[in-house]
Amino acid sequence: MKTLVKTSLVFLVLAASLSGCKDNTGEKVTYQANVPVYMGFNEFRSSFSITEPREISFPGKIYFKDNFLFVNEIGKGIHVIDNTNPSNPRKVGFYDIVGNVDMAIRGNILFADSFIDLVAIDISEIDKPVEISRIENVFPEIVPEGDHWYPYAMVDKSKGVIVEWKVKNISEDVEPGGSWGGWIYRGDMAFLALANSEAGWSAGAGTAGSMARFMLNDKYLHLIAHPWMLKTVNVENATKMIIADSLNVSRNMETLFLLGEKMFVGTTTGMLIYDVTDATKPRLLSHYDHFTSCDPVVADENYAYVTLRSGSRCNNGENQLEVIDISSITNPYLIKAYPMYNPHGLGIDGNLLFICDGSAGLKIYDRSDPLDIINKKLAHYPDFFTYDVIPMNGILMLVGEDGIYQFNYSNPANIVKISQIPITGREK
Repeated sequence: MKTLVKTSLVFLVLAASLSGCKDNTGEKVTYQANVPVYMGFNEFRSSFSITEPREISFPGKIYFKDNFLFVNEIGKGIHVIDNTNPSNPRKVGFYDIVGNVDMAIRGNILFADSFIDLVAIDISEIDKPVEISRIENVFPEIVPEGDHWYPYAMVDKSKGVIVEWKVKNISEDVEPGGSWGGWIYRGDMAFLALANSEAGWSAGAGTAGSMARFMLNDKYLHLIAHPWMLKTVNVENATKMIIADSLNVSRNMETLFLLGEKMFVGTTTGMLIYDVTDATKPRLLSHYDHFTSCDPVVADENYAYVTLRSGSRCNNGENQLEVIDISSITNPYLIKAYPMYNPHGLGIDGNLLFICDGSAGLKIYDRSDPLDIINKKLAHYPDFFTYDVIPMNGILMLVGEDGIYQFNYSNPANIVKISQIPITGREK
């Protein structure tokens, strides 16, 4: 059920405003609300640029391709890091993409969300990126989050893209007994949380972390356009991207993971498995249900690994790892659940399972026996808050609260930190 965000503070302001404001024909109502700040469409759609490297303040998704590590600065753009030498990563630029949260790279084309649009950027020359196309309004109702203590004022979409909210007093003249407060519902909105040489981009896609909302499937890009809408975009010709399919899903989707011709969708109430042999027509094969929770997923041919965590947005008190048998893809079932502290992202490499367990740190398990994972903990590094990981070729790339870390895990029981890019703290 959609619920309107109102608080006692709002009503206190209202009560104070009503005294002495009435007359015989109407009344003036004053209250506080989140009021939208707009960026005009022309400015918004010409705003992409590259700037000098900057400090990482509020990191989000991570992506790796051809020795470059791309780190999202939530709502602002993408840090580009030359990771040719993981022991000495070097920030080479910042792609200024207003409203950015997700990304994917096919060949030398970077696909990124920019609030309501999908943007294609040619990064053949990493320090000279060029926006080559965009599809407008791919992501309906995507806005930054305002102050949750106040309602949201009505939006005029003709004024441009909402780039922030400011809490302001609003006064309305209403007829006696009439309604007031032209609010919009939270439920109607989807909130966001260089080198001077050619990069030499390989064909194919890069590697995303487990929190990815974009997933490349050959010449198609699957994306969560809205928590209840899955879209497929034909990106074979990046200068003329075409929406090939739009699918309404009766669940709150969060993450995507592709394994061959199967796509695993993490939702707040379970895991969905789609056959994407025909990428333009994803076909639901099966689903696995759990209680309401945040839910990233990774998988191999036999098992899917799902982390469930509590949190104000997740509406759940459980924190655990679930191991799901998917050997029969049309009949997935839980074989074991393990308690965790507050798990976020996860990754697998061979028999290794890496779990970012929030403030409990990084945990590494031997997953060769899915019924005994908890007793085969290889290592636990509890001294930092961890969000998401990409394990690849013995190097673990990890986003934590205090930095972008890289570890050599050739000896999983004694991984060695080889570099850290500090995080300076959230921008105001």
